[in-house]
Amino acid sequence: MTTTAHITTESSRQNTADPAQLNTPAANLLERATPALIFVVCLAYLCIFLRHSTLEPDEGIIIQGAERVLHGEVPYRDFFSFYTPGSFYLFSFLFSVFGDSFMVARASLAVAGAICSAVTYVLARRVCSFGISVFAAVLATIAGVAFRFLVLHNPYSTLLASLGLYAAVRFLETRKSGWAFAIGSLASLTFLFEQSKGAGLGVGLVLGFVLLQALGPTRFWRKHALMALGFGFAWPVVLTFGFFFAHHAVHVMVQSWLWPLQHYTQANRVPYGFQNWSDHSREMIFHTGPMWIRAVKILVVTPGLLLPALPLIAAGMLIYWCIRLRNRPVASSDSQYYLLTCSVLVGLLASVAVRPDVLHFMYLAPLWYVVLAWVLGSNGTRNRTLLACRPLLTGFVIVIFGLLGMALLLAATGAHNRIDTSRGTILTGEADTVLGYLQAHVPPGGPLLVYPYLPLYNYLTATRSPSRFDYFQPGMNTPDQAQNILTSLRSNSEAPVLFEPWFPEKFANSWPGTPLAAIANDPVANYIVQNYRICKMLASPEGWRFHYMVRRDRECP
Repeated sequence: MTTTAHITTESSRQNTADPAQLNTPAANLLERATPALIFVVCLAYLCIFLRHSTLEPDEGIIIQGAERVLHGEVPYRDFFSFYTPGSFYLFSFLFSVFGDSFMVARASLAVAGAICSAVTYVLARRVCSFGISVFAAVLATIAGVAFRFLVLHNPYSTLLASLGLYAAVRFLETRKSGWAFAIGSLASLTFLFEQSKGAGLGVGLVLGFVLLQALGPTRFWRKHALMALGFGFAWPVVLTFGFFFAHHAVHVMVQSWLWPLQHYTQANRVPYGFQNWSDHSREMIFHTGPMWIRAVKILVVTPGLLLPALPLIAAGMLIYWCIRLRNRPVASSDSQYYLLTCSVLVGLLASVAVRPDVLHFMYLAPLWYVVLAWVLGSNGTRNRTLLACRPLLTGFVIVIFGLLGMALLLAATGAHNRIDTSRGTILTGEADTVLGYLQAHVPPGGPLLVYPYLPLYNYLTATRSPSRFDYFQPGMNTPDQAQNILTSLRSNSEAPVLFEPWFPEKFANSWPGTPLAAIANDPVANYIVQNYRICKMLASPEGWRFHYMVRRDRECP
């Protein structure tokens, strides 16, 4: 994989600084060293967040799946997932090499986020000043990766997509086959970490190069470059299909990759820029406290309102540069860069079309902040209105993103509730009564159904789900899959259940498209209520309430 050591700005545009200054040895050294410095500084900053956890439901999906892989299970065949397999095998590798702990998983997230920030810098630096490019890279860390510092498949697919765009820009600049091979490899790997983002990256790359070919006289793709591109794309796919073929799982793998097309859309569809605020959150932000406190809170959440506008700016710029290139006989290097980059960003925008909420925009923040850098500091801009407004815009962005970054940092540094788990120590802002009770009453390696949705408890307590499902979302998962869980409960009567009866309260904020019938008639929840007794009421740091339950014919611990 490309690393920060290979990310240089050797081809930064002459219009980003004084040519005389760019040609000095000190300036050249600074240009080459800056990406590595950004990586180191951003990595150090993200390490502050390593132990902080709010016990988010999504975070355990990948790492609990990696646990199953470590124990010899094969995704899709032995446990359910609709994610492509890259994340599961990445973490199973990391756990086997560096140790099976929450810190190892979080450390990999910090590394991925720091590399993304370095890529943000080198992409912005091609048309922006040094200061604005560094600023965009900083934002990618403090108001990007740190916004939802969770071990998910999203940060890793974003890293691969960012590197894929960088490789495309370098190919545009050099026409070297090595970069063509990197484009194909990174596009393929992005798909194998997240199919929607990989498809969006691929569509964006094809769109960009087709437009460049159609609107300009330059021929980009010669035979050797096309062969390198094809080989680059093919090798990860061939290895993946070969592996699953050897484990008799190709058919179920392809079915699982296509599963979201039928089942994900309805429950997860939200309006563009959806903020995921509950009624309580709105009350706290807009109607609680003195006016100056409310004003500060509104400023803190403003970046989440601004971020969804950046992809739309990229779409508008794509149209603008298409018109400009059509009317010019010779395309400048800057115009080609803008057109290709905007095309990829539009493709990635399409990848979040089903669920375009603020969280999914934040996952791609390192790339959207390149657009923000263009608005604040691209050197080719001649629009007098924009040039006059830039100082005010820059100041406003510094204030709102600075407040957001400070709020995230204070939340992490203010978490002093220490919890020792089977996978290492975590810090939470509020007390958690679940983990201690589970570790006292469920042996490591023992069965525990966490229903419907918090597999991180399985991972941190080193327990396993007795079914093929580590998580379940009524209205998205199917009735047949619910019956699979019921079958596993009937055949594993000794397995306790950690049940969240109040889970339906989350649907209005998280999955507003969920059919009401799926909420009202949940066969697994109904079976648990009828056949299990409550032993203990427990609570998470976020105030989510759980029942620890055992079958009615068994004694509570």
